[in-house]
Amino acid sequence: MISLPRIVLAGLAVALCFPRSSAEETAGRPNILFLITDDQFKEMMNWYPEGKGKNLTPHTDKLAAEGTVMNRQYVTSPVCTPSRFGCLTGRYPSRSTAREFLRSTAQANGQTVVQWNTFITDGKGTLPMALRDAGYFTGIVGKNHVIDTRGLRNTKWESDPNSGETKSALAHNAKVQAEAAKRVGFDFAASLYFNNPVENGVKALASHNLDYIAKGAFDFIDESKSKGKPFFLYLATTVPHGPQEGARSWNADRRITAEGMLDEPLAVLPDKKTIPERLKAAKIRGYQKENVLWLDDMVGAVIDKLEATGQLDNTILVYFNDHGQKSKGTVYEGGVHGESFFWRKGGFPVGNTCDVPVSNVDFAPTLLDLAGVSYDPATYDGKSFADVLLGKDKGGDRGSLYFELGYVRGVLKGKWKYIALRYPKSALEMTREERQRALDGFNAEQKRKGRPIYTQDPMEKFSHVMLVPGGGDAEHMSMGRYPAFYEADQLYNIEEDPDEQNNLAGDHGYQDKLNEMKGELKKHLDGLPGSFGELKPDVGND
Repeated sequence: MISLPRIVLAGLAVALCFPRSSAEETAGRPNILFLITDDQFKEMMNWYPEGKGKNLTPHTDKLAAEGTVMNRQYVTSPVCTPSRFGCLTGRYPSRSTAREFLRSTAQANGQTVVQWNTFITDGKGTLPMALRDAGYFTGIVGKNHVIDTRGLRNTKWESDPNSGETKSALAHNAKVQAEAAKRVGFDFAASLYFNNPVENGVKALASHNLDYIAKGAFDFIDESKSKGKPFFLYLATTVPHGPQEGARSWNADRRITAEGMLDEPLAVLPDKKTIPERLKAAKIRGYQKENVLWLDDMVGAVIDKLEATGQLDNTILVYFNDHGQKSKGTVYEGGVHGESFFWRKGGFPVGNTCDVPVSNVDFAPTLLDLAGVSYDPATYDGKSFADVLLGKDKGGDRGSLYFELGYVRGVLKGKWKYIALRYPKSALEMTREERQRALDGFNAEQKRKGRPIYTQDPMEKFSHVMLVPGGGDAEHMSMGRYPAFYEADQLYNIEEDPDEQNNLAGDHGYQDKLNEMKGELKKHLDGLPGSFGELKPDVGND
């Protein structure tokens, strides 16, 4: 068994082109709490019409009511890792220099393939590094799944979590994750999950523990208070992502952590026995309602902690779900149309809702502006919407929004959405035997983790994200939902067709609009690494 450690990272930050701020410059700057949830449906959020009155979330409801709900929040790449990359770097995930990403690009004949491979490799221009250089105390707590981490030790799925070998490996992995976090700009790291609990390595530890994550946040808040600096805390939950069953989520043994079994269960949040009792009293039933309440308990506990330390009144909170959940793994609206709200004491001048389209890559420059930190706009692909929140800009012309995931690119401008699907030559020329090997490997992993097998046919079509016949977990449920899913060019009027059921790309009456939107996509592609079919040829894809 282990006692819960805390890892504080010391040492000099990697210098950016701007000098460090003086104590006087830093003193009045706001704290920033960036809270990112995982696979949360709109139906789990009372502050959206889809979820209104369906959840017991008093703490988060209050924050949303006092803050600004972003009704047109978009996500560039709607799966876990690239979404987080965009949030923390302000850049498109195809700019990643991670080895896994560069390898997949080479295998795809020079076409970038954004998947769960776009890790952050250094601190140049990252949001935490920019804030650290401006005098902030920076921390990461909870789900990682985005920082390039070398030297992790493998643990067997059936390992005994109390064996010396397993405990040693888990302690080592916590240490190397903390060291990697330091390199990208974080002073503090605690309660880190390198991946989702089920992918974290040990079956006996494949459970959520929000008490463990909340404890890491509490330790960070105490440390930041003692330093007398403004803070930036990236607080990433593991719920409501799977595993979703109570025995491995809200009702699990609260001694289970990513670092092994604690000596005693944590008691940071309300007792788990009260969760069904409170839901019953509120007459709320349904899918994942326990986990949503548990998540709200954590939000409330962190807010109470900040109030107790006197830091809440000078804190900006961003509440963000990592991507749309209805069509995760696609760039249809159900995947890229996400959820967020901004909160500060007294609210923002823009009001309780904002209908300006914004992207997750816009967070970094926006928060730097709100913090009064200077930066070179060329560092980021995102565009600040701080002036929109502050009521200084209506946000009428912010250009087009760009999307990239797997073998798909997309662009949204006004009411028009264009989606392009292009498989590289290496994918189109895969033999039956190669497709069978890919499918066998995927199905073996599905079986090992107790997940469904979607097909045994190696000649099933690939998805948008993975070269697996029949598609992978992330996108499988979307594959039969869109009539034009496999069409190379797709054009939608999302005002008239929000569910993207009527592809206008083949309609002669819309050829001018199709060509216009292709041109808009090309503008984005021209500034990014890699090729993309005829829309961006001649980048080593022969």
